[in-house]
Amino acid sequence: MSKIGIIGAMELEVEELKAAMTVSKIEKKANMEFYEGTLSDTSVVIVRSGVGKVNAALCTQILADMFEVTHIINTGVAGSLNPKLDIGDILISRDALHHDVDVTIFGYKPGEVPQLGLREFPADERLAQLAKETCEKVNPDVHAVLGRVVSGDQFISGNEIKERLIREYQGDCAEMEGASIAHGAYLNNIPFVIIRAISDKADNSAEMDYPVFEAAAAKHSAALVKELVKHI
Repeated sequence: MSKIGIIGAMELEVEELKAAMTVSKIEKKANMEFYEGTLSDTSVVIVRSGVGKVNAALCTQILADMFEVTHIINTGVAGSLNPKLDIGDILISRDALHHDVDVTIFGYKPGEVPQLGLREFPADERLAQLAKETCEKVNPDVHAVLGRVVSGDQFISGNEIKERLIREYQGDCAEMEGASIAHGAYLNNIPFVIIRAISDKADNSAEMDYPVFEAAAAKHSAALVKELVKHI
């Protein structure tokens, strides 16, 4: 039977999901609260990980060890790197990678973690396609595409670094947790998908756009996740 771990970095990204679920118990670990119960008649564990790659990686491992989840969904917001992705659109992960890892001096590709044998962490193809189809059903006015998530411990808000992430990593959106969740899921052999509603353009306007569009973006992601878990 499926047990789905649902991770959001901030309370805004999970509060609607927690309000919609039936909670059986709340476990506390590593300063995180794990809400276990059912959502849309599906067994889930919903958690706010906190912002950043370390928090996200710890959260993923706890879901694997303590709760033995069978799938992981990471929901939240991101900045667009793709000119075809506008504010309010949804990016569903084809894969994810770290944009702030650089061991190129030893012959690794930019973003590649040594000794893993891969740079990109591929999302589960079935989950990704299911997420896209579900989004088209529950958010018919929202443009949803499959693409690449690039993650690092910084909020991207300048054209220079935005262009570098596009040039070096072919990223479609930038945020601060997805690659670590993907990395942890990969090491634990857990199928995953990352869902990112676009809240800003990751450029010089990002600081202004993000607070305005964050709530609407998170709402679209939550609607998608509530429907998606029914079909996993």
